[in-house]
Amino acid sequence: MAISVMALMSLMAWRGLDGMLRTQSSLQVRSDEVRTLQAGLAQWQTDLDQLAELGGTPSWDWDGKVLRLTRRAALDAEVQVVAWTWRNNPGRPGGGDWLRWQSAPLHLRSDWQNAWNLAREWSQTPTPASQAGEVNIHPLSGWQLFVHRGGSWTNPLSSDAVTPGSSTSSSGSTSGTPPPTSSPANSATASSTPPDGVRLILTLPPGPSGAGALTLDWIRPTLSGALP
Repeated sequence: MAISVMALMSLMAWRGLDGMLRTQSSLQVRSDEVRTLQAGLAQWQTDLDQLAELGGTPSWDWDGKVLRLTRRAALDAEVQVVAWTWRNNPGRPGGGDWLRWQSAPLHLRSDWQNAWNLAREWSQTPTPASQAGEVNIHPLSGWQLFVHRGGSWTNPLSSDAVTPGSSTSSSGSTSGTPPPTSSPANSATASSTPPDGVRLILTLPPGPSGAGALTLDWIRPTLSGALP
């Protein structure tokens, strides 16, 4: 009888310990995913904070698929090209991943131009060589960008304000009421002009770090006054 009681107590203790380990493992996974997402968002803000506005060298370019930035590197005499994109991947939660790419520190304009071109190629047709600078931030169902220029939030590919209820996807398409059409020249100028603010909307798939839309606003550090 005593042996049976001891065996039962051992079984109950083991189940309790197993439950605690499972809970701890689940919490660790959630904590790791949340920290990874937070680190990605912090890096996003840092890249924008460090935009390098140099004569004849664009610091910002959004083509509807990839955001390319020229930012200051660790040493003030150097710059880096950084790129952010969402890449479709049916095997991943949500169907894709939020990715970041960066070049090595650059000194010469010719090196910058090569890196600038490579960033776009990486977003379209990645190769093992270009993927060497890639970091997978977090699985996403999609993302959206809005920019603040001239006192209003706008479509990044247009100089016109986005009308209420409309949204711009990473592919450049819109839902709801589309904004007025702007000329190609104005669109090209707007897409390469650093904005006063950027609104990033990430669509998180169900997972340990949560699900649904996550919005992060960035304001240019040198901007005086507040955005409406």
